Amino acid sequence: MVAQATPFSARSALALRAVSFWGSAPNGLCECSGTMDFMNAPALLKPTWTPITTEPDGLGESPFWHPQEQRLYWVDIPGQRLGRLAVDGMQARGPLEYWPLTQEPGCIAPVQGGGLIVALRDGIYRARTWGGDLQQLAAAPYDTSKLRFNDGKCDAQGRFWAGSLYEPKGQAQGVLYMLDDQGLHAMVGGVKDGVEHGVVTANGLAWSPDSRTAYWADTAAHQVRSFDFDAVSGQLTNSRVFYQATPKPAGWAWGSDAPYGGRPDGAAVDAEGCYWSAQYEGGRLLRMSPKGEVLAEVSTPAFCPTMPCFGGADLKTLFITTARQGRSAAELALYPPSGCIFGIRVDVPGLPVNHHRS
Repeated sequence: MVAQATPFSARSALALRAVSFWGSAPNGLCECSGTMDFMNAPALLKPTWTPITTEPDGLGESPFWHPQEQRLYWVDIPGQRLGRLAVDGMQARGPLEYWPLTQEPGCIAPVQGGGLIVALRDGIYRARTWGGDLQQLAAAPYDTSKLRFNDGKCDAQGRFWAGSLYEPKGQAQGVLYMLDDQGLHAMVGGVKDGVEHGVVTANGLAWSPDSRTAYWADTAAHQVRSFDFDAVSGQLTNSRVFYQATPKPAGWAWGSDAPYGGRPDGAAVDAEGCYWSAQYEGGRLLRMSPKGEVLAEVSTPAFCPTMPCFGGADLKTLFITTARQGRSAAELALYPPSGCIFGIRVDVPGLPVNHHRS
């Protein structure tokens, strides 16, 4: 079953969001309580978002919760840096730390035994310590002047997956790669016999709790696909459309009256097997059943949420990264903390992060 997005007018939502999201909280932070009655959501949620960071990133992405460290990790792609912060409940406990890099990081994952695996523009690297030396595990198998790594994470078997993004946006050259102990493999996409089989912008990678289904999105196509996943071999088969969002109207811009609900960006799966998808330029998260039915729409405190993840000791804190780069002054005036990370409490826990096993 393919779920269809519920488009809405961005302009009709502005007044509601301006009132509900930027109220003053007793602790001096901006706690964000929103409603979604303008969306006709199948399940109405009224979240109270708490800012986790106050220093905005240009484009936050790839968040994960490190259970041993009780830290949240993420990347700032245009800022060319990694971030991390120890969090207790909804409060930081310790300083916000950034690790500057010389290239854009697309995604990161923890490594079993310590350290990180990082997908940079020109390859995939292992860092044994925070801020330490980077050891290249695999060179990028594409033209780095036009492509870079984007969204990715590890599967339950400890293999690292990362998709690529075609920056000129005009061709579906993005590929989903898997790194195992035998090297880097193209698993989905690419150009074969002159025909493009990839995506423009790889995003939304996730697996079901039983590892039998994999999800992968093409943000530019407004589409999430699902696959049968062989956990032993890593092979992806039986590709089908899991969710199709309504395409962006021609000439659409923020504040337009034209209905538009955003496009699928990063994602996470909860313990019930539901797929949470950030809708970039939609100001919302969607929670979808394993059949692709939209169960809930959750308004977000930034118009461009980029990726959710579950964390906290019970995995019932839902964090989201957001974007600031390239957004208009009018949009940022209404959503001033765009680029920051936010959190809410949810009833259903998420899945723990998978560690890379080299």
